[in-house]
Amino acid sequence: MYTIPTGLSHDQDLVQRIEKLNAIGIALSAESDMPRLMEMILVGAKVITRADGGTLYTVSDDKSLHFEIVRTSSLGINMGGTTKRSVQFKAIALYHRDGRPNNERVVAYSALNNETVNLADVYEDNGAGFDFTGPRMFDERMNYRTRSMLSVPMVNHDGKTVGVIQLINKQGGQHSDAIAFDEDDIHLVKSLASQGAVALTNKRLIDDLKELFDSFIKTIATGIDEKSPYTGGHCKRVPVLTLALADAASRADGALKDFTLTEKERYSLEVASWLHDCGKLVTPVHVVDKATKLETIYDRITLIDTRFEVLKRDAEIAMLKQLLEIGLEGPAAEDAVRNYHRELEALDNERDFIRHCNKGVESMAPELKERVKAIAKRTWCNCDGEVVPFFSEDELNNLLIHYGTLNADERQIVNDHIVVTNKMLRSMKFPRDMENVPEYAGGHHERMDGKGYPLGLTREEMSVPARVMAIADVFEALTARDRPYKDAKKLSESLSILGKMKQQHHIDPDLFDLFIEEKVYLPYAQEFMAPELIDIIEPSEIPGYPFDME
Repeated sequence: MYTIPTGLSHDQDLVQRIEKLNAIGIALSAESDMPRLMEMILVGAKVITRADGGTLYTVSDDKSLHFEIVRTSSLGINMGGTTKRSVQFKAIALYHRDGRPNNERVVAYSALNNETVNLADVYEDNGAGFDFTGPRMFDERMNYRTRSMLSVPMVNHDGKTVGVIQLINKQGGQHSDAIAFDEDDIHLVKSLASQGAVALTNKRLIDDLKELFDSFIKTIATGIDEKSPYTGGHCKRVPVLTLALADAASRADGALKDFTLTEKERYSLEVASWLHDCGKLVTPVHVVDKATKLETIYDRITLIDTRFEVLKRDAEIAMLKQLLEIGLEGPAAEDAVRNYHRELEALDNERDFIRHCNKGVESMAPELKERVKAIAKRTWCNCDGEVVPFFSEDELNNLLIHYGTLNADERQIVNDHIVVTNKMLRSMKFPRDMENVPEYAGGHHERMDGKGYPLGLTREEMSVPARVMAIADVFEALTARDRPYKDAKKLSESLSILGKMKQQHHIDPDLFDLFIEEKVYLPYAQEFMAPELIDIIEPSEIPGYPFDME
């Protein structure tokens, strides 16, 4: 620790202390760690005054003074700050329960009145009216003698007291007793307290703004998730997996050995992962929530069901008319009834088949599409007495969707969310050290072979964090339990699909290998997947691992 040399003249000594004060002020302006910042303030005050002990208090929202840093050199006491030893002393209330100001305690008086208190000997200064029960108890317990005391309020540029620096027992020489703090000490500590108050206020303002920013982006993510019950939690889960894989990549050797992730870069990636789907704010709800092929604002399968019922009643009416013509007895009547029941059975089978197709939970084989087209050749009589096709053109196109529930236009609408995401994020004024957020967030639908969207970037054109998020986004989607068009897949199935995506040049091969090798997926699965879906799969059974993509 820096110490002011002794044996100097008063002027030389003062110059040395002012230089130290200036050095501390410069260091305070550059420090961003709050515990270290407060430690620098108190230790600096002790050094420039040669105080044996010192405490830094901060004023909290509950109108009390909280112990932040405690140092007593002769007793070896070091609490708070960077020591990782928390201060156990109880906070000092600024007001009594009846509302009276706590002017009996020196530090409370300094904080409440913005006044400096300088006492040559706390035990002999009976006229000050302060309560020194606390120092006396400390002295008895620690075999110490508190003499001189200096309490200086820390007042920021708004005139608000944010803390108090209290110094104990100025050292007058190597073996002398403690002496009183002089006017030079007071001026120097006041200057340091003022600089420290501004530094603390600025740091708190930065922290408050960061907290506001964090809460804002999480509010956006929550809004996206709450917009649809089928995507709830996606924006909260992707950051967990993204950061886990990015951290693993920053520790990896081999192909990823040159990748590093600073604290600021990691924060940027976290922000990007929270905002990666912010474009979904403009995606229509009926598209996001489309649980079946025929769903728009409502599921049109009910209309199809009604048409089948109309055909069944038409068949019944036709049978009854036929019986009236041919009579109720005889082979012809039996054939009519038999044909009617066959028609009912056929209609029920077709209705159940269309209901199944409407779910869109699996890819549609060509023969299934042909059966849908065959059913579409039926006609029915609408309420206007018109004979019209059984399915409208739009209904037929949706029923023929190959996989999932979205038609080509709707899928394009969903895909366009990434375009909107890029537009939104690039319009935001991110700080210079967060300028990569749009790139990180906007690339999670790109492919390593350049066939992704919206920009068609290749692997070489994408940063490692962007490639990390692409894997996290896919794995979350595969394992999610809240999708309308599919059930959550087992862990083994999800990893196998990822492996095939590696082979197809969809995702980054090195990151995929790391994902498997380090079992990055496992803690995530244990937290977010149903236990019965977490099955065991040997890495050698996963397509694309550990062999080359080719």
